[in-house]
Amino acid sequence: MSGTSLDGVDGVLTSFNGSPHAAYVPFPDDLRHELLALQAASENEIHREALAANRMAYLYAECVQLLLNSSDMTATDIAAIGSHGQTIRHLPDQGYTRQINSPALLAELTGIDVIADFRSRDIAAGGQGAPLVPAFHQAIFGDASATRVVANIGGISNISILHPQGEVLGYDTGPGNLLMDYWAQKHLGQSFDLNGNWAASGKVLPELMNSLMSESYLSLPAPKSTGRDLFNPGWLEHHLQAFVSQAAVDVQATLTAYTAHTLADAIRLHAAGAESVYVCGGGALNGHLMSILQAALPMPVKSTDSLGVAVNHVEAMAFAWLAARFCQRLPGNLASVTGARGPRILGALYPA
Repeated sequence: MSGTSLDGVDGVLTSFNGSPHAAYVPFPDDLRHELLALQAASENEIHREALAANRMAYLYAECVQLLLNSSDMTATDIAAIGSHGQTIRHLPDQGYTRQINSPALLAELTGIDVIADFRSRDIAAGGQGAPLVPAFHQAIFGDASATRVVANIGGISNISILHPQGEVLGYDTGPGNLLMDYWAQKHLGQSFDLNGNWAASGKVLPELMNSLMSESYLSLPAPKSTGRDLFNPGWLEHHLQAFVSQAAVDVQATLTAYTAHTLADAIRLHAAGAESVYVCGGGALNGHLMSILQAALPMPVKSTDSLGVAVNHVEAMAFAWLAARFCQRLPGNLASVTGARGPRILGALYPA
């Protein structure tokens, strides 16, 4: 999995009956910059996307090899690779989503069957194509006696509300780390704000918070999904036009609070009586963000580590699970989450 944070490739090797093996391959800076540039229309983008897809396949293959090495397994031991690809456009209202990927090359490099293109079938069935992780969250984290919330804070934040009767609601709540990371890179020269320490040294700007909270996406009913197509540096700079004299550290404090409060608002709206909120993704490692989220909610806020799955393994495991569902010819989506016309088998096979 390589998500909207654009930091690198997370991989897991799992059979879902024990602790997974895990590996991480960071993005080279030039590839990260190219992936960011491909988020918007630009010159020669079809050619550049194809080249980026091939580079991604080599990184995915490197991650696969690390997993095989750490587990003393070989390619013949593996049923399939679930390869999500790197999202560069997500426009379900226009009937498509686009993930940079070269699954044929990945199958060639690894000698393992590759399952890819998980989102398109759900969109073809009238759905959002996202989020797809709630079905996995229900299978792994659901509790027959209590409502649980799983909050994934990657580049974008999403929630899965898991009711004990099996009913699931989930959607993208708004930005996760991507705006905070952008601001830290711009003003600190760092890829992220470690533990939220910089944000914690600033103060929230109420007028800027009100401006950010006016975003119409936040009030849309579910099913809904979003990404860098909406929440991007241009969107942020538009809101900052009236606040040019504000200290950069206070903007960071406000962005961190914005991520926490948009999540908390969604949880209070749909799961006020939940037993706990379990956070995964990179945001779970931001202590300041987690403290704001806890202060805004009446129930305990924990990490998925407490449920036995490390916060940086959850999303990669979700796409391994979706690949397993494809191999079993079982649906991978939840129509209650994406708005599709019904359950669908997700993915496309590229045999080794």
